[in-house]
Amino acid sequence: MDSIKNAISGNSSGGNSSGGNNQQGNQAAGQDYGDKAFAAGAKASGHEMSAGTEEKITDAGRGVYEKISGNKVDPKFSN
Repeated sequence: MDSIKNAISGNSSGGNSSGGNNQQGNQAAGQDYGDKAFAAGAKASGHEMSAGTEEKITDAGRGVYEKISGNKVDPKFSN
């Protein structure tokens, strides 16, 4: 009975990869539009990066844009 409850809730200890999918979903939920666009472009060009690396790159790009233009980036597009 417990194994059925675990399978339904996704908390099985049988080594399924559903736990990893939940973590990736949570990371994607915290991404802004800039991060998502960069990740899609990197993946399309064949470059797989961690979410942390992608975040650092997009944050650096935002900083350069703000320094050059003198305008803040809308938080909707970059946090």
